[in-house]
Amino acid sequence: MHTPVVIAAFAVLLIVIALLQPLARRLDLAPSVLLAAVGALLGAMAAWLLYTPQTDALNALAQVFVDPPIDSETILYVFLPLLLFQTTLTLEMRRIFEDIGPILVLAVVAVLVATAFIGFALYPLAGVSLVACLLLGAIVATTDPVAVVSIFRDIGAPARLGRLVEGESLLNDAAAIVLFVILFGMLTGAQAPEASAALLTFLRSFIGGLAFGLLAGRLAVGVLPMMRDHKLAQVTFSVALPYLVYVLSEQVIGVSAVVAVVSSGIMFNLYGPARVTPDAWSYLHDVWEQIAFWASSLIFIIASILIPEMLDGFRLLDALLLVVLILAAFVGRAVVIFGLLPLLGVMRLGERVNTKYKTVILWGGMRGAVTLTLALSVTEHRNIPEDVQHFVAVQATGFVLFTLLVYGTTLKPLIKLLKLNNLSPLDEALRNQFQALVLSDVRDSVDQMASAYAISPDVTQKVRAGYDARTAEVAAANAIAEDIMDKERVQLGLIALADRERVLVLHHFRENTVSNRTISAHLAIVGEIADTARTRGRAGYNRAARRIVAFDAGFRFAQWVFRRLRTDALLGRAVADRFERLLLTRIVLNELILFNVKRIRPMVGDRVSMILHETLEGRKDDVLQQLDALRLQYPDYADALELEFLRRTGERMEETAYAEAFAQRLIASELYNDLKRELAVKMGETRQRPHIDLGLKKQDLIASNPLFATLPDSQRERISRLLQPVFVLPGEHVIRKGEKGDAAYFISSGAAEVRTAFGVHRMGRGDVVGEMALLTGQPRSADVVALGYCTLLVLSAADFRNLIRTSPELKAHVEHLAQTRLGLNAAEAAAFAEKAAHEALEAAHEGAGGTPPAVAPSPQA
Repeated sequence: MHTPVVIAAFAVLLIVIALLQPLARRLDLAPSVLLAAVGALLGAMAAWLLYTPQTDALNALAQVFVDPPIDSETILYVFLPLLLFQTTLTLEMRRIFEDIGPILVLAVVAVLVATAFIGFALYPLAGVSLVACLLLGAIVATTDPVAVVSIFRDIGAPARLGRLVEGESLLNDAAAIVLFVILFGMLTGAQAPEASAALLTFLRSFIGGLAFGLLAGRLAVGVLPMMRDHKLAQVTFSVALPYLVYVLSEQVIGVSAVVAVVSSGIMFNLYGPARVTPDAWSYLHDVWEQIAFWASSLIFIIASILIPEMLDGFRLLDALLLVVLILAAFVGRAVVIFGLLPLLGVMRLGERVNTKYKTVILWGGMRGAVTLTLALSVTEHRNIPEDVQHFVAVQATGFVLFTLLVYGTTLKPLIKLLKLNNLSPLDEALRNQFQALVLSDVRDSVDQMASAYAISPDVTQKVRAGYDARTAEVAAANAIAEDIMDKERVQLGLIALADRERVLVLHHFRENTVSNRTISAHLAIVGEIADTARTRGRAGYNRAARRIVAFDAGFRFAQWVFRRLRTDALLGRAVADRFERLLLTRIVLNELILFNVKRIRPMVGDRVSMILHETLEGRKDDVLQQLDALRLQYPDYADALELEFLRRTGERMEETAYAEAFAQRLIASELYNDLKRELAVKMGETRQRPHIDLGLKKQDLIASNPLFATLPDSQRERISRLLQPVFVLPGEHVIRKGEKGDAAYFISSGAAEVRTAFGVHRMGRGDVVGEMALLTGQPRSADVVALGYCTLLVLSAADFRNLIRTSPELKAHVEHLAQTRLGLNAAEAAAFAEKAAHEALEAAHEGAGGTPPAVAPSPQA
């Protein structure tokens, strides 16, 4: 074929795709339905033009449509990676994980069940092998989310319903194609026919693809910061990623390419937003949306053009088999949706899916381009018998047409019939409340604009009257919903706060005021805060929010590495990350408190707003407590971090001022570029986070400890070989009561609390804890808990005794501390005993019905 003719045919397809979009909206049809119809019409018309002598001038163009210069393998390689990757980018992955149980059942279990139902239902009638019937089942098990989700968005279906369908389709394609490849190999002799071998191949391909995709996606995310300020480079890199993963996984590693692309896209979606600026991520999304639109439309219309050819030779028996196929697919899907999904709720493996949702999911199982392409790949293989090729091509094509023409045209009326397009009473009330506020603000703005532009009061009044009427209508509707529970309003307010917190964190990321590591960790926690607020309300919100001040597994691992390997690099970075995260949270919480007052309170009322305010203040108190503990331990680093934050904020404000001046044409492009270059150099100098010194060097700790400060250098050197520094977190137990005494702890920095049965003592820098058990040989008699970040010097029992023996000054000091503590303990014990006796005497008199006499203090006390 001539290249210009192919390009002309390609341009014709793009024009058809563009014109069909507004036509589909006007006809109230899903675009996929119209694409399939027009594609089949193009295929039939091209065949007529090619074989009619009167139109020989168009033969070259018609030949392109009758015999496209592209086969099924090329279609899959060119379009499928793009479609899969783009779908993962559009999904709210953390919300998807909430419904991962139902999605896995719909995607994986449903594919296996549908394949089995279809295969065994057709086998007695089709006249082909069971493997061929199962192969057809795997082909038609792939669902098409594009048509269904477009209907959902047009009609306003619930968000969870859309997530279930999109999540199902994403993993459904992966499972179905893996199964297709195995059955295809069995049919052509490339795969062993044993069921055990097939199952092992399925698991290896699926799990291997999952692992490789996650690894590739994580590596790709790590590369993104290198292109931070280059949006075009980021998009280019993201387009190359799914193709590279697809080819490597299939051709080199030998695992499922579809699963690998999906899992790499999931990883890219989860961690990508924290590696690029929000503007760049939004731009990347927009470009991918355009790419996916071209890919999905082209693959659909190209596959549809081949429908007339694939239906060639359609017989009465084929019609009967098609009816059996439709019924078997419907029953198999219904068994999973209405039989297996409810079991997840019973076993608490997932949130319950209500009957209305299940009905729509059952009826929304439309098939599309992937099904047609897989069927086309069967017809192109020379080792597959012609009767099997005809069977697969006709049945798959007929099934796709049925789902598009029946399901596609009736799904929207079904959703309306089930009233799934209606807002809940709470959402309706909040909608009216918000609309009333907006209409009131717009009305006031119209008045101000009319006054500023000297517009006639009569004209202004006409416009104002319209807003007054709408405001009164909304207020009347909202008055009906006043009985909505405050608990529900609080939950929606918390969700709004969590969503706003994400926006504020991304704003600081855009302004480059905090590091990428902090943003990434904080976004993950904010996502969990929003999710748990949706599912568990205020209790879930508070529980997730505590993760910000909690010490995570990474921090404790860094602490473990320091204790075992005596290297503080990881620990220093963990402390710096925590410092920065707490600082960012403090700033964001202050902004959220103002947001609650200005924006949320008018929507939910004063009472609910006060509950939200108390929740935010509680979070703020926790953050300030942890931040103050860090500041006491590392005041210099706290100042350096805040200084760097202010510097970065100032530089970003300077950059914005230059850009606004250039946009308003106050400065010329030459001046603007010169200012930008100068600022870029300055910003490059302050991009690095300050270095934190944990002060964990033994020599410095020993020299600064009052117990050892007066000792000669030679003795301090000997002591340094015995002591080991330990970094302790706030609230961590240094010593537990009842344990065997195996070490003494010298407090170098920070403070600890000794908790005995009779009282509490606070110990600080220069004090020793744990020495009593070593001196007496008795078990530990108290708990010792760190009050803040503490640096301790640990001395084993044997080394402690040797050190006391060889250092009279140290021995005298430790014995003095021990005697003092024994005296305090004795006094506390006597006071405790007297108090207990007094309480017992009071209880005895009260039991006898008398009045307890006054008890004079014991002289022994």
